[in-house]
Amino acid sequence: MRMNPYLSFDGQCEDAFTFYERCLNGTITMMVRYAGSPMEGQVPPAWRDKIIHARMTVGSSDLIASDSMPNFHQAAQGFSVSLNIDEPAEAERVFQALSAGGTVRMPIQQTFWAIRFGMLTDRFGIPWMINCEQAD
Repeated sequence: MRMNPYLSFDGQCEDAFTFYERCLNGTITMMVRYAGSPMEGQVPPAWRDKIIHARMTVGSSDLIASDSMPNFHQAAQGFSVSLNIDEPAEAERVFQALSAGGTVRMPIQQTFWAIRFGMLTDRFGIPWMINCEQAD
């Protein structure tokens, strides 16, 4: 079994995935639009270039997302995408990159369990936790 976060956007999925690809050194492996899909006729013409399914590989994990159909989007709440990063410098880099244009909820810092830990909500409204645990 694998568990992969699935993110929903209100029309910004392509922009978000392009941003995440840079921030996370990921690789976008799929970007399917409503246009040309069986769902094309169920969205307004202006929405047809939006993303019905996207997948990005980051390390050994996948991040999956789409643009919610119009009037169905709900803001993210009650979760965070948690990244566990081995190197403190890389944790700092990813935190700074993801927080650009977003809101820092807890600055990245040392905690009793981590060399570096921080929390932010990115400019697309997605909450993240960046964790670089201390060695045992």
